[in-house]
Amino acid sequence: MSATPTSFDANRPGPDPLVAGPSPLHRLYRRDLAQYPPTGRRMAYLAIVVITTVVLYYMLYIQYAVATSIIGHFGMTYRYFVWVSVIGNAVGAFASLVAGLADRWGRANLVVYGLLVASVLVFFGLPNAGGKATYLVLFALVSFVEGIVLVATPALIRDFSPQLGRATAMGAWTMGPVVGSLVVTTVTSHTLDSSSWQDELRYSAIAGFAVFVVAIFALRELSPRLRDQIMVTLRDRALVEARAKGIDPQAARSGQWRQMLRLDVAGSAVAISVFLLLYFAAVGNFVVFFATTFGYSEQRANAVANWYWAANAIALVVVGLLSDRLKVRKPFMIVGAVGSIVVTSLFAIKTTHPGTDYYTFAWLFVGIGVFSGVAYGPWMASFTETVEKHNPAATATGLAVWGWTIRIVVAVSAAFIPVLVTAVTPLVEHGTEVSAASQQAAPALAIVKAHPDIFAELGKYTPQTTPPELAARAAQEVGVANLGVVQKAQPQLAVLNKYGTKVQKASADGPGQWRDWWWICVGGQVLFLPFVFVMAGRWSPKKAREDAESHQQAVDREMEALAPEGA
Repeated sequence: MSATPTSFDANRPGPDPLVAGPSPLHRLYRRDLAQYPPTGRRMAYLAIVVITTVVLYYMLYIQYAVATSIIGHFGMTYRYFVWVSVIGNAVGAFASLVAGLADRWGRANLVVYGLLVASVLVFFGLPNAGGKATYLVLFALVSFVEGIVLVATPALIRDFSPQLGRATAMGAWTMGPVVGSLVVTTVTSHTLDSSSWQDELRYSAIAGFAVFVVAIFALRELSPRLRDQIMVTLRDRALVEARAKGIDPQAARSGQWRQMLRLDVAGSAVAISVFLLLYFAAVGNFVVFFATTFGYSEQRANAVANWYWAANAIALVVVGLLSDRLKVRKPFMIVGAVGSIVVTSLFAIKTTHPGTDYYTFAWLFVGIGVFSGVAYGPWMASFTETVEKHNPAATATGLAVWGWTIRIVVAVSAAFIPVLVTAVTPLVEHGTEVSAASQQAAPALAIVKAHPDIFAELGKYTPQTTPPELAARAAQEVGVANLGVVQKAQPQLAVLNKYGTKVQKASADGPGQWRDWWWICVGGQVLFLPFVFVMAGRWSPKKAREDAESHQQAVDREMEALAPEGA
């Protein structure tokens, strides 16, 4: 954690006053706070940001929980559905860059009105899409909003959390996508038997509208002069407000992109993105994986994923508190990454065993969820502190670099999965059809299997062109009634002839192909480890405490220097 005070000129007037809105209407778009808020209000702002993040990811991720229903409704191929995700994430990536440039509009405004736009799109747009192309465009728009909020919400969390409380606050923020996923799987696992996929999308949008009503009136943000400083503890409040009088926000923002394109910022963003490959697969592919490999329904697949999300959410909060108490981040990142590597490796091995049961996967997901949370929450805190080390005014820019990187990795990984896991396409597109045909045509298949030679001969002709002597022989050997059963099952037999072999091969190949992808996810976690060493922060709690004490002494000296003579 950085403890270096930011220099300033107390006699230099800033170009903009610290503004407080003069009217209720003005407050709907001018949200700057002239002073650092007291603890109660600060916690309320943090809570609104976290809840907004949860709801936004609920709206974004709901489509993956009902993926098979959406594919069937629009007649999409599985590859087309994947490209809906790829394009959405690519759009979101560049929206993250826009958010890094858009601080002039206000971070809180980006969050509040982004939530409104997303809610409108998910309630009115996606469920009523006229075709798959329209659905793709609308989902890309939702992803654009998500890309902006992905940068604006953690920036607000950083603004309202001093460094010595940062891991707890960032742990709460990282719960946004996780709890959003948990809400998705919980709601769908309890309602899908009586609700359509359109209903599920609308449920999420209703939650978005409800949170928007609260956020539009209640959410505020720090003025640029306040947030463009490093705040280590809440005891720095008076000094931060005093410094704000002499800070020129425009000067503090010069050269931000150059400052952020460094190994400890950009490299760390890449590292956490590949570390989270399994998380991305869990969001986008767990339903498909469990449906095609283990025959789970959408509800059952979402239910087993609940174990992952719940364990991850709890771990994020607990480890955040521990990290702030010990004042270190790096040891938690290492322990979390190593633990995640071990448990994810066990998961990769178990996925090729057909006998692996529900609760085996559930406990593996608990382990993965806990260890990934132990790594990710402190990483978010350390990342913002690494950005602050270069320039505290560049927080949004640093988070834009991270947001762009993580969305590009998601897009590339989503595009790559169907290339590696080729079995999933025939299973998703024709697996259900072949399974139904096999059940319906079971009596006919038994008859054909009992008389393979005669049906091989009959297969050379249509019913109209079958030679009379062959027809008579078939009637004698098979029986007229059995021939009628086979004739009635011709549509199902045609499906089996066309797709049966492909689906059967895909069923055999699928587990091994998925296992290869899970090992790639393990590789991403391994690549994360070396980048921990380049980030800001101490390894030793003792050294971190000494830094905090030195910082407090520096703050006290600076406050004494600012105090009027004789005060």
